[in-house]
Amino acid sequence: MTLSPELTVEEVLGTLIARGYRFVHPRDANGEVVTVVGIRAHGTVIDVVRLDGEDDVTAMRMPHDEDDVLQPETVLWSASGAMHSVVGDLLALGDHDYAQRYSHRGGGCWVRGESGRAKWLMATA
Repeated sequence: MTLSPELTVEEVLGTLIARGYRFVHPRDANGEVVTVVGIRAHGTVIDVVRLDGEDDVTAMRMPHDEDDVLQPETVLWSASGAMHSVVGDLLALGDHDYAQRYSHRGGGCWVRGESGRAKWLMATA
């Protein structure tokens, strides 16, 4: 999917929200937002896009059973660079790309913590 370079940051974020991404805003010890992270868990994979700046974006697809989605041990696909390019590449991935490597569906939820922090809790069988 190609994103128009004329789209604003807010419009790109809106596109991600429309595709099912939920956002968290990791904070430092003083409570300051350090980045914007969008996460979409579907099937047996989790997609994560981290926006540190318009020209500093990282996106990844990982297995659903990763313990830390911000620093995964296994990455199935990744891209980094400018926002329009990286988000466009992420949105171009099919929902089932890379998913066939895992045999069961994943699930879980985000739980809010202190100072606006959140943690992903994986569902157990």
